[in-house]
Amino acid sequence: MKYMISWNERPQGSPGDYENAQKRILEVFSPWKPPANFKIESFVIRVGDWGGYMLMECDDPLEVHKFCSMLPAFTFEARPVVPVADAIRVELEAMAYRDGLKGK
Repeated sequence: MKYMISWNERPQGSPGDYENAQKRILEVFSPWKPPANFKIESFVIRVGDWGGYMLMECDDPLEVHKFCSMLPAFTFEARPVVPVADAIRVELEAMAYRDGLKGK
């Protein structure tokens, strides 16, 4: 399953709290290595912001959950995604099914 993971920094307290959180984030994240079953297509940070996006594929949702639990200074969203062409195909199938019910 492909996932689009996004994250945003949680509100902190003082500027010092933000600085300490940033140090801890880098301390925890720096040695991290993606699991073998993570196929990362894109891993980017929003310019001028404390958040970013990862488009990845993984066959184990618990590995995705573990990644999202690693840095509690951020809020994470992991959304399953599908290619547009596949989505259009099944939407057309659903529309045909609905249209087939008319007049019954």
